[in-house]
Amino acid sequence: MSQDDDDMLFDDDGPLQGAESGPVPWDILIVDDEKSVHQVTELVMGDFTFDGRPMRFTHCYSGAEARILLGQPNQFALILLDVVMETDHAGLDLVRHIREDLGNSTARIVLRTGQPGQAPQAYVLKSFDINDYREKTELTHAKLSTVFYSALRGYRDLMRLEKARMGLRRSINAITHVSDSDNLRSFCSAVLEQASALLGHDGEGVCASRVNAYAAAKQGDSLKVLAVTPAYAGLQSDETLDHLPVAVRQAFMRCMRERLDHHGDNWYACYYRTREGNESLLYMAFSDAIGEDDRELLSMFSANVASTYEKLVQREECAATQEAMISILGEALERRSAVAGAHVVRVGEIAAMLGTAADLPPPLVRQLRLAAGLHDIGHSGVPDTVFNTPGTLSDEQWTVMRSHCQTGRDMLSRSPQPVLQLAATIAHEHHERWDGGGYPRGLAGEKISSAGRITALADFIDAMVSPRCYRPAWSLEHTLEQVRQESGKRFDPDLVPLLLAHTDALRALYARLPPA
Repeated sequence: MSQDDDDMLFDDDGPLQGAESGPVPWDILIVDDEKSVHQVTELVMGDFTFDGRPMRFTHCYSGAEARILLGQPNQFALILLDVVMETDHAGLDLVRHIREDLGNSTARIVLRTGQPGQAPQAYVLKSFDINDYREKTELTHAKLSTVFYSALRGYRDLMRLEKARMGLRRSINAITHVSDSDNLRSFCSAVLEQASALLGHDGEGVCASRVNAYAAAKQGDSLKVLAVTPAYAGLQSDETLDHLPVAVRQAFMRCMRERLDHHGDNWYACYYRTREGNESLLYMAFSDAIGEDDRELLSMFSANVASTYEKLVQREECAATQEAMISILGEALERRSAVAGAHVVRVGEIAAMLGTAADLPPPLVRQLRLAAGLHDIGHSGVPDTVFNTPGTLSDEQWTVMRSHCQTGRDMLSRSPQPVLQLAATIAHEHHERWDGGGYPRGLAGEKISSAGRITALADFIDAMVSPRCYRPAWSLEHTLEQVRQESGKRFDPDLVPLLLAHTDALRALYARLPPA
């Protein structure tokens, strides 16, 4: 079915109001080379109505003319078609064109002939996808009413089935798009977008300002707005319930009080509460009234959204806990150093910046931001006498210091969690060099993982601009010059230009998180 057919589909069920004042009429196409047949048919059936909707007749006087008309966007409910016109089988050829070439299986086709012998009824009904076969002598009101009732009733029921199918498909697509969201705010934005698309208000015939919506989720004791459509763009993303427009606030309060969905002629408010007690609400307002089918579709959609919402909330809570634990662990390690600072955080930020510039997938960048901060976790196995030695390390001390790469890998690889597996790789490889002169394994080039190469560069930057017990801090400009000189030697030559292209972002980072 074409987009135009899809649009018309939602206009053919019930006495909808058209651009003019009355109900939308049923479109009837008469194809016949006899003008008198057109005139009599329209005269006899001019005042006929079905389901409260009148008829609207369109006239073609040959099969060729009808082909041109049917090739344009339209949706005729009933086609009254002559068999013999410019050729003895022009009508039959047009039937095949409608069904096979145009793929139109919904229009009801009634063949009419004044020469029954030219196309025997039994043969035509068996060989062609038509819905009735009549002689032109049957032009009385009683005979035509029977034809119209049967055809229009069949067309209406087909449209209802098609509408249900389209609604189901839209619902599945909407849930799929919503489920693809990777955080709570993008989830709520997707809910708004897909809830609009669900009812066919995704830009086709209705401008964005005609479809207004809110999505909100309960956090703590107050309800906060998480996403809005452009009509409410003036609201802050964390606006409380008290600041919402009156109609929206009242709808939300009633939904929460009764724990039910509620609606009016032009709006719908969905409520769902998860097993964990999280509450989420969706408010949508339309410029036109919405029917019972649309409300049922929205209710089904919101019920399916509930399980996704709960899983997403749980995932965000787990991610926040994981991030906090990694941050606490990193800070605990930093306290061993004679110099305090936010080295763990800065290395993670720089690594994420490089990962984004290198077009790594967003989920991997998020993992990299956390995992890179644990690159030196193996320092926990290095004695303080070695770790805080102010001068040059002896060969024996240097051997102990280098062991932190293997120690860090052994500690982190015990967990099956992806972020800690990534951190184990980084801990093991962040002192490898592009030219193969690093440690602990002397890996070279792309044999070093991309996360290891990225973190090696991020670690070098922050280590150099931060003071140490054995040397003063370097300037960022001097550090970046050293990076240029080491491109293709110590560092991946593809990463260095990406870093240098983000010099301003680095300066902003150190303005926000200055080294001690």
